[in-house]
Amino acid sequence: MTIEQTLSMIKPDAVERNIIGPIISLLEENNLKVLDIKVLQLTDEQAKKFYRIHKGKPFFESLIKNITSDKVIAMILEGDNAVGKYRELMGATDPKDACDGTIRKMFAIDGQRNSVHGSDSLENAAKEIKFFFNSQ
Repeated sequence: MTIEQTLSMIKPDAVERNIIGPIISLLEENNLKVLDIKVLQLTDEQAKKFYRIHKGKPFFESLIKNITSDKVIAMILEGDNAVGKYRELMGATDPKDACDGTIRKMFAIDGQRNSVHGSDSLENAAKEIKFFFNSQ
């Protein structure tokens, strides 16, 4: 068993539609424990820093606009293979490609308004957790 921590962010499209509870229930049902949780509104500057890896890509500006459109829920999740388990539970970025039973298949609107974000590696999980929970 490898206990890990990862970052989960419930995005503005899910916050606006009041589906925070069902998403957190899915996390808990899949043995991911919420260690810390925070509600915040990202500024343009914070969003651009968080998504800097996508700077210069055609979707960057709309990504920033979407993520700053309303509050987000940032969470530290912990569990066995938390990074991989949460990535699997989220599903493919585009809900049309996501498997049944995944968060994005059930709740996402499209490839950008896809309800949740999750760290893609242990290294990025550490950076993203620090971004939301140690620097604000």
